[in-house]
Amino acid sequence: MKMNIRALLTLSLALVAFSQTAFAVEYPLPAGNSRLVGENINLIIPQDSKQPLEDIAAQYQMGLSNMLEANPGVDVLLPVPGSMLIIPQQLILPDTPREGIIVNSAEMRIYYYPKGQNKVIVLPIGIGQLGKDTPFDWITKVERKKAGPTWTPTAKMHEEYRANGEILPAVFPAGPDNPMGLYALYVGRLYAIHGTNANFGIGLRVSHGCVRLRNDDIKYLFDNVPVGTRVQFINESVKATVEPDGSRYIEVHNPLSVNEAQLKSETPVPITLNAGITNITADSSVSHTVVEQAVQERAGIPVKVN
Repeated sequence: MKMNIRALLTLSLALVAFSQTAFAVEYPLPAGNSRLVGENINLIIPQDSKQPLEDIAAQYQMGLSNMLEANPGVDVLLPVPGSMLIIPQQLILPDTPREGIIVNSAEMRIYYYPKGQNKVIVLPIGIGQLGKDTPFDWITKVERKKAGPTWTPTAKMHEEYRANGEILPAVFPAGPDNPMGLYALYVGRLYAIHGTNANFGIGLRVSHGCVRLRNDDIKYLFDNVPVGTRVQFINESVKATVEPDGSRYIEVHNPLSVNEAQLKSETPVPITLNAGITNITADSSVSHTVVEQAVQERAGIPVKVN
């Protein structure tokens, strides 16, 4: 994943707008005409730290893509002791119904709105590889749930693995070594939201189209999401909001590559702002220089543009 971005200044270290548990980042919902939630965290890496970026990301419920966008140039294997990391926990809620599960592939996050509760749970995900993409622009539901799922590779998967010198079993039995992890929520007929046996893939394009979560996170969803829950898949690399006080914000992520040329190119994937975004940024109070800078940096952090 190529990141052509610089870090932005963050807000207070105090966690005043949300709470973090061992299993989720939970935000109280703002008023219906507001979509900005949370606060970013400035984290100083301890001098004796030996933690890779994945461990820090997991501790703060981030995916690798979220951390890499907010901290360009960070060493993935060992962030420099004494340096500062931005934990990007401020965000703009997607412009969707606040209902069920929203999967935004571009920012590699799930938003879960528990029915009858004034909150949203945000979790990082891994998504499908190029050519094996997680669905975009699709509304479905949780058809069923299963603890201890098995995995049956398709004929095409067997062929791909054989080409790399690896032989897959006909069926992966349930258990901690299963690539689907310990729990699965099946959506539609062909896809699942499931766990993993490889946490490093959270925040990356690594699956055959399904949505991966860390094991604690999928257990949280398995325990709390009812069968029949609405699930909406979107692919929005840019979000924007007008807040009740008139403040306007834009949040820009790196778009997903759509072909091999884009994937291998040193040039960032182009961003086109849709009509909903331009309606917000076209206001006379907005600094177009700030908007252009946010689009260039793609830090995945809300930026005030007026």
